[in-house]
Amino acid sequence: MRPTTATHDNVFDFQALLHPGTVFEHPKDVVSHPDLTLAEKRAILASWASDASAIASCPALRAPEGLKAPVSIDAILEALCELDGGPRNPPGGTPKRRFSTARALAA
Repeated sequence: MRPTTATHDNVFDFQALLHPGTVFEHPKDVVSHPDLTLAEKRAILASWASDASAIASCPALRAPEGLKAPVSIDAILEALCELDGGPRNPPGGTPKRRFSTARALAA
């Protein structure tokens, strides 16, 4: 992981946002970066998850310019969930229907 923000100033490296693979090797590196704000981390991960970095023959993998190895969209989404600090699956379970969809309507 290469630093994106200098500790002595408040300048953000837009290279990290436009091409996260040139700065970070894995989404966990973004989450654990001490000098980035929560908004900057979200922006970098969202940029990484965008369809612009998807591999055409395998859309579940992302390979932004400069990345050594492709990263799965699941790893990126896990990193975004980690920023939220909540459970990956929201509470509530499966929705229940009021009326059965299996019943045939009487004619």
